[in-house]
Amino acid sequence: MLRAAERTADRAASELSRVRAVLDSAEAETRRYDEQVAAAREHLAREQERLREAAERLGAAEKHGEEDTETVQLEAAARRDELHRAATTARTAETEARLTLRSLEEQARALGNRAASQERAAAAERRAREEAERRARRRRIQARNAEAVLAGAEQLLELVAASAAVAAAERDRAEAVRAGLDAELTDLRAANDRLAARLAGLTDSVHRDELARTQQRARIQALEDRSLEELGLTPDALVEHYGPHLLIPDPDLDPEPGAGAGSDRGPGAPQDDAPAAAEDGQDALFGVASGDPAEAAGGAPYVRAQQEARLRRAEKELASLGRVNPLALEEFAALEERHRFLAEQLEDLKRSRQDLRSIIRDVDEHVERVFAEAYADTAREFEGVFATLFPGGEGRLRLTDPTDMLSTGIDVEARPAGKKIKRLSLLSGGERSLTAIALLVAIFKARPSPFYVMDEVEAALDDRNLGRLLSIFRQLQETSQLIIITHQKRTMEIADALYGVAMRGDGVTTVIGQRLAELR
Repeated sequence: MLRAAERTADRAASELSRVRAVLDSAEAETRRYDEQVAAAREHLAREQERLREAAERLGAAEKHGEEDTETVQLEAAARRDELHRAATTARTAETEARLTLRSLEEQARALGNRAASQERAAAAERRAREEAERRARRRRIQARNAEAVLAGAEQLLELVAASAAVAAAERDRAEAVRAGLDAELTDLRAANDRLAARLAGLTDSVHRDELARTQQRARIQALEDRSLEELGLTPDALVEHYGPHLLIPDPDLDPEPGAGAGSDRGPGAPQDDAPAAAEDGQDALFGVASGDPAEAAGGAPYVRAQQEARLRRAEKELASLGRVNPLALEEFAALEERHRFLAEQLEDLKRSRQDLRSIIRDVDEHVERVFAEAYADTAREFEGVFATLFPGGEGRLRLTDPTDMLSTGIDVEARPAGKKIKRLSLLSGGERSLTAIALLVAIFKARPSPFYVMDEVEAALDDRNLGRLLSIFRQLQETSQLIIITHQKRTMEIADALYGVAMRGDGVTTVIGQRLAELR
């Protein structure tokens, strides 16, 4: 890389020398053209001086006489032409010299720029060569250091190889020892597992035995408690008088009269009387004395399976009797009291129902009467209002079921003038609106109210129908006050007061009112 940098630097130096030579040649050519331009300017100045002198001579000749005028003028003209040609030639030479000078200056600038670039490149190449030399020196130093490190590494490698051999021998010995220890550990683990399994089995066996003993003790304790609670006998007395060593009497034999006298002793009998109670109970149950073998001659030896079967039969017979409720009398008394209370409540409900039915009949009669009166008044007013809104027309109200005034419906029949139809669905939109207004006004007249509020009821009416509706409004004004929301001017004209809602400039709405009676 260093040699390549040196070659590049040499090429840059030779190119720089060539550029400098060209630049020197351009500068010499520039100086030569400058000299030519200066010479041309001096020649032009001399010719201009000669022209001025010729002009002065021409003026002097004009003063001396007319005879020499033509000759002098010809000479002056010839001289002027010559001077003009010389001036033209000088200007042409000057122009060419200037153009050549400018071209040479541009070439010189280009060559100068190129020379500067070549100099910068040469400087860069020199710096690169110096940097390459520094890197080469560093590499040589690094190579010497690497050789020293390599020598040390070889020595270290030999030491490492010797240490590795020693370590391998130690490792082999350790592997052998570890193998022996692993085998011994495996045997110990197997023995430990066997002992653990045996210990677990023994522990489970001990737990089962302990649980069985605990359960057995619990059963024994429960039997002892049951013996004391139910029979009032200790376990020893129970075994002595009712143990399996005694004969069992025949169950088909009846107990002796009076044998059950001792059976009335309950669990609350004193503990000291337990043997006597046992004898009495045995006499009552078996009809024999426990201590006399002659009296027990008719008995049978104790067989557990037979006695358990007898016990199950007795328990089944006892279960068939059902549970005895000690609170049955109290529950019966409570139910009887509840029955008496409910019977009284039922009588009250019956009386209330009769009273309610009477009230319903009275209300139905009143509703029928009020509805009939209101219907008659509304039907009468509807005919008049309809005739006003539909001159020449006919309208009336009809009950759908006159026999049932509480559930009957009302049909509205409307027949405008010139039409035979009566159904509202066949009328036009305006006619249906007027019919609805007629029904509404009829209700108003049948049952007057102090106030009526209507919202744009006349919006869909033309001028003629609007005038008819306004006449109805005037009639209502005589007895009631009307509040009408409208946009119709004619409706506003019959009003006593107008109220409008407007929005001010600040966006707040305000109510504006005006009484028309004051303006009229």
